[in-house]
Amino acid sequence: QVQLVESGGGLVQSGGSLRLDCAAPERTFGYYAGAWFRRAPGKEREFVAAISWSGGSTRYADSVKGRFTISRDNARSTVFLHMNHVEPEDTAVYSCAAGRVDSSDNSDERSYAYWGQGTQVTVSS
Repeated sequence: QVQLVESGGGLVQSGGSLRLDCAAPERTFGYYAGAWFRRAPGKEREFVAAISWSGGSTRYADSVKGRFTISRDNARSTVFLHMNHVEPEDTAVYSCAAGRVDSSDNSDERSYAYWGQGTQVTVSS
């Protein structure tokens, strides 16, 4: 069992930056792929970004490519989402996920066994 705790959400102006953290107390977090998903009001949850267990491979949704960066620090059992040039359309609850996931499946939420509670990000125009 891996418990994930997100932090860093809040209110940010359009064009600004924000960093989300996803921490797990378990050292085994370093053996799992990590990802961020988001759910906007009235919409289904969608994939944002994923990172392999080593950090050597990443994947992004087209909507955030070039603006968001996913990274991890396995020594701190933490996955980060660096959000730059945010837009009002980025407003959503952001959730992190972890699991033993192949790169071919890492954008599919069904591939992930562990989830955090989510953190709200609101972008004002």
